[in-house]
Amino acid sequence: MTPSTTRPTRRGVLTGAVLAATLLVAGCGGAPADPAPAAGDGPRTLTLYSGREEDLVGPLLAQFEQQSGITVDTRYGSTTELAAQLAEEGGATPAQVFLSQDAGALGALAGAGAFAPLPEEVRGVVTAPYTATDGTWTGLTGRVRVAAYNIRVPEAEVPADVTELTDPRWRGRVGIAPTNASFQAFVTALRVQEGDDAARAFLEGLRANEVQVFPRNTAILEAVDSGVVDVGLINHYYVAAAETPPANTALKFGAPGTASALVNVTGAGILAGAAESTEARELLRFLVSPQAQEYFARETGEYPLVAGVAGPAGMPALADLRAPRLDLADLEDLDGTTQLMTQVGLL
Repeated sequence: MTPSTTRPTRRGVLTGAVLAATLLVAGCGGAPADPAPAAGDGPRTLTLYSGREEDLVGPLLAQFEQQSGITVDTRYGSTTELAAQLAEEGGATPAQVFLSQDAGALGALAGAGAFAPLPEEVRGVVTAPYTATDGTWTGLTGRVRVAAYNIRVPEAEVPADVTELTDPRWRGRVGIAPTNASFQAFVTALRVQEGDDAARAFLEGLRANEVQVFPRNTAILEAVDSGVVDVGLINHYYVAAAETPPANTALKFGAPGTASALVNVTGAGILAGAAESTEARELLRFLVSPQAQEYFARETGEYPLVAGVAGPAGMPALADLRAPRLDLADLEDLDGTTQLMTQVGLL
């Protein structure tokens, strides 16, 4: 199997202006929360804000509770909502750890000083480019952008650079989910790598080419597999973790070094007010352990980011995909992306 294609095997937006302003206020004032008490003989608890869904991470957190004896009080919500809530709460937040669906939210919070430095036993377990260069958060899993295509289309005809899908021959044949955070993160990466003009040209080209709009990535995958559209832009794990592999769909991985080959990450950071929390440190250590990394590869179809842990079945090796060179924290300007998409008429 080559990195360019594989047969199937499933598996938001930061409200930037409001979030940035709130983060600035939170970073400039307000009393920090009292440090978490050291572990003692009483019950040990941890408050986690999770931007990942309960069905994805709940079983893994249950493993951590059983092994550590720490009760995790988890507040679930979208990454966007929880990041904005953390910004509003500032130093008074009850959260000790934030688990994010994407790097953009982590970058925005880190830039405002919301995170404590990672403990030494966590820093370096995941290496660049999939973790914070300043040591404020760590990536946990990789999520690769792909073009899912119906196998009636020859693989050689599917462009490895998805900006080529603006060619008139793809008119009406392409599906996207513009409200999806992963699509918006891709457009943000395109802005970072090639500039706003190139991103605008791509979006305007899609719209002029009668791109088909879907509410979510699963709907795109269904449309591709049933032949409603020939190509859909999604993340790899919608196929990799599918209980029933789509019969008529294959994946085209992006051209190395381009935004089409973007590998975004889920990740986690310890909130500044919990810098001394032993419970928070234990959770971070667990999330980058082989046990947790193997869980993600097996159950959610995502790429583990720790050396020595095998990737999801049926997918090319992460090292072979050669993602674009960029600091994932630079994906924080999702608000600028949604403004651009609104101007173009895709939102």
